[in-house]
Amino acid sequence: MGRNTRKRRTPPATKVIAGAAALAIGGGGLVWANFHASAHEENGGRHNATRSGQVRVATINCPDVGQKLTKVPRKARWGVARELARLDRQITDAYTRLAETRQAQAGDANYVENAVLGPLKAKRAATLDRIDLNIERAGGQKRGLGRFARCQGVPAEQPGDGDGGQNGGGQDGGQGNGGGQDGGQGNGGQAGNGPAAEDFIRIEDVQPGSRNLPNGLPANGDTGSTGSFTTVCGTNENGLRNSDNVIVAPGVSNGAQHQHDYVGNQANNAFASDEDLAGGDTSCQNQGDRSSYFWPVLRIQDGTQDIDQDQPGGGRDGNVGKIVAPTEVNLTFVGNRTGDVVAMPRALRIITGDAKAFTNGPGNANTAWSCTGFEDRQVTDKYPICPEGSGVVRTSSFQSCWDGQNTDSANHRTHVAFVAADGTCPDGFQAVPQLQVRLVYDNIPAPRIDDGRLVNPYAVDTFPEQLHKPITDHNDFINFFDEDLMNEMVECINSGRDCQ
Repeated sequence: MGRNTRKRRTPPATKVIAGAAALAIGGGGLVWANFHASAHEENGGRHNATRSGQVRVATINCPDVGQKLTKVPRKARWGVARELARLDRQITDAYTRLAETRQAQAGDANYVENAVLGPLKAKRAATLDRIDLNIERAGGQKRGLGRFARCQGVPAEQPGDGDGGQNGGGQDGGQGNGGGQDGGQGNGGQAGNGPAAEDFIRIEDVQPGSRNLPNGLPANGDTGSTGSFTTVCGTNENGLRNSDNVIVAPGVSNGAQHQHDYVGNQANNAFASDEDLAGGDTSCQNQGDRSSYFWPVLRIQDGTQDIDQDQPGGGRDGNVGKIVAPTEVNLTFVGNRTGDVVAMPRALRIITGDAKAFTNGPGNANTAWSCTGFEDRQVTDKYPICPEGSGVVRTSSFQSCWDGQNTDSANHRTHVAFVAADGTCPDGFQAVPQLQVRLVYDNIPAPRIDDGRLVNPYAVDTFPEQLHKPITDHNDFINFFDEDLMNEMVECINSGRDCQ
């Protein structure tokens, strides 16, 4: 079915990181408090302190309840998903209030607690009670989720951020949270919620070999499944975008609060059923692949706006600037270094990366940012500044161990897993083809830092309180290969051939 043997390509290097980025947030979050300005203030104003010595609260950190719900009765999942989306909207509204009341905060040390965090806690408590009730009515055990109602303010200064990033490359000219296109207000960026100068690094300053090959990728000498299968699905020439996420927030319009690019399945929106997706059109050359591949869009914050500037998921949610589509999209499935792979089940859903990694911490972060010609130098918590003639590269390697039973799980993670360092899957899991997504952008001009100001930055769409940090990048996949083509993929990979 359209399979051609071709010369093997060396895939780009990526690796899941764990505990690497310098975010000292932890389970309880950072406590909003008064700190006195230090010597850092002379070097770019990193504390952004008020005259009273009060640290400005940059954003809000709330417990990610969706990640904690590993067991939810199937009958309750739809209702729980809607309430989780409501929690996200409450955080967005609170962050908006935080951003719009800077003057009031400067004159009142208790303003954030009384006017932002307190009301947010009350709203979250009511929503968490409804989640508990949904679970209990469906036969599940009440979880007492009210203990996760409390949120905390994150100061502009992040402890431990002076080491130049997780990959030891150092940072040239990091300037804290100022320096946006708007003249350095808020947390930087054209909408005042990022990115900031500290989020960027010259790719030449990243150490080569800073990340390893993706877990499970067969290497020379391995005796596992060493083939590959490439599917060609275009670069979203159709301009199919929405701010839904049918995996995390089914039935909720604007559930992601940021725009996604879609390739493959053309029927993907918040209300699409498995039957809708199975019958949807596809942008893939091989019509047997109706899978959905989607990721947050990139925008250039050059002072212009896109067509969604007044729409949910766009300007209303702090995502501003000109959307740029990738100029190249590589979708490749590879094998397992220790043995054969088995077919993915129809409608298998996999999310890799974490849209809330800035406040959750880096445990699930999983994007390698790099530049063409420099792909041995990769970072996860910085955007690369690429030299002239080099394009921005985003690479994600998905989980490739499946529990053998479920196409999804309550938190959308526990039904799949990454292989161990030796290439093996956890007990009870089976190896499936590993999806690797490589996105290239030759259409992004290099941002620059002038006197601490960030000029013409680019950034990934995020939830507003995540401040457009690069560590929040993520990628989504829903399998709708037809059975024959999936079996063909598996046979190709297990026999060591490179096919498409």
